[in-house]
Amino acid sequence: MTQAKKTLKERFLHAFLFEILAIGLCAPAAAWAMGKSLFEMGVLTAVIAWIALVWNMIYNAGFDRIENRLGWTRTFRIRVVHAFGFELGLILIVIPLAAWWLSISLWEAFLLDIALVLFYLPYAFFYNLAYDRSRPRVMKWLARGRVEAAPAATSQSPCA
Repeated sequence: MTQAKKTLKERFLHAFLFEILAIGLCAPAAAWAMGKSLFEMGVLTAVIAWIALVWNMIYNAGFDRIENRLGWTRTFRIRVVHAFGFELGLILIVIPLAAWWLSISLWEAFLLDIALVLFYLPYAFFYNLAYDRSRPRVMKWLARGRVEAAPAATSQSPCA
């Protein structure tokens, strides 16, 4: 099966909905589990989502440069190295931030990060599965702006 071509607008909507739903699901559960306020966990999860987005762009650009310079082929092994490197970098950024923001130990922040990863793995799978199934409706919704903006066709006589 070929991969669907996605516009920048669709990619933004996909990522935005992914993060908003994740924060809405994750922040209350984490607040309850950690005994912290919804505000504290909401801000933390939103900041982590933003950091993950920025880190993703930086990491992938750097990895691509290394891959090209060393002549690597995107094998399964390289994909595993890529994924572990991304997660390790994110952990090194997020754990000190979470420990500071929530006034908890680095160990507690590490456990929180593990819990977030365990949440995001199935969440990402099911979110993308649901998105793939609802994509035709999403595309129709995104296209509505183009249809509304298109000039109305006039029924002029060819002789006019």
